[in-house]
Amino acid sequence: MAAAIDWTSLRRELLGDKAESLLPPKVKLPMLPRALNEFTQKAQDPNAEPRELSRIIGTDAGLSSELLRHVNSSAFGARTQITSVQQALALVGIRKTQLYLTTSGLKAAMKSSTSKLIHFESFWNTNLERALLAREVARLMKADEELAYTAAMLQDFLLPLITNQLFDKYLDFTENREEFKDLIAFERQRLGWDHAEAGAQVMRGWNLPDELICCVCLHHKGMSMLQDARLGESSVAAVAVSSKLPDAIRQIPDGIGELVKLEEAWPEFDLLAVAKRVDEAFRDMATNATNHFSFLRLCEKTLQRSANDPK
Repeated sequence: MAAAIDWTSLRRELLGDKAESLLPPKVKLPMLPRALNEFTQKAQDPNAEPRELSRIIGTDAGLSSELLRHVNSSAFGARTQITSVQQALALVGIRKTQLYLTTSGLKAAMKSSTSKLIHFESFWNTNLERALLAREVARLMKADEELAYTAAMLQDFLLPLITNQLFDKYLDFTENREEFKDLIAFERQRLGWDHAEAGAQVMRGWNLPDELICCVCLHHKGMSMLQDARLGESSVAAVAVSSKLPDAIRQIPDGIGELVKLEEAWPEFDLLAVAKRVDEAFRDMATNATNHFSFLRLCEKTLQRSANDPK
């Protein structure tokens, strides 16, 4: 079993102790629900009472309904109907509740966001597939599946905001992507920062858990994370693998091809079997995904091309 990770030390190593945002002042960030901020701070106290934590969640109707919807969903598999936040918290646990509500709260905060380059619903559907893929990879590694799932959902949360508010710069990437290795390389060259580190810094300012911050900060490292002596069998690596799933602005040129290569190097990673499990869960959880070109279809097309390639 991999050694326990000191997430606070890793976060300091990655981001230092400075809290200044890397984003230019013109980028306006969403406001997280007050109840989520309060719950996050209170949950860090080991002596926090479940009743008080439940009360905090209960002050926000959106977060409360999302938590109850989650615990009563077929995916969660509760044996009886859960009717109160306190019941839900007792069933899910404080840490898992915090991870789930972080995603729900941030998604709600960004609902009014628009982007000329990214369709909001498609963006979150892709994030859901990435989260499900990260969970599958974490399961193979015997790593923290809930952390991998949540961090993968959040890895690109800044992109709808910054592609809209810095539209001309990101349009340049979509029109001249062949000049750059990937989106991260473009951002560092043209902007002096990248959305992974900037997102992690924003999350730090929101006092989100260090393990989430670290996973988001390192998600762009891709397959190299699998070789990392400290993090190669952790949720960080699982999220980095999930980042290879293509998105609306094609951050990397051939992510599915890299997943095919991973299958060749890692016998336990059966790409098509994983994609089928992801697709089954995705169809159960996604909304308005009728026209979504799924991860499974991408894998099937790529593997078929490989089979037909005479080499």
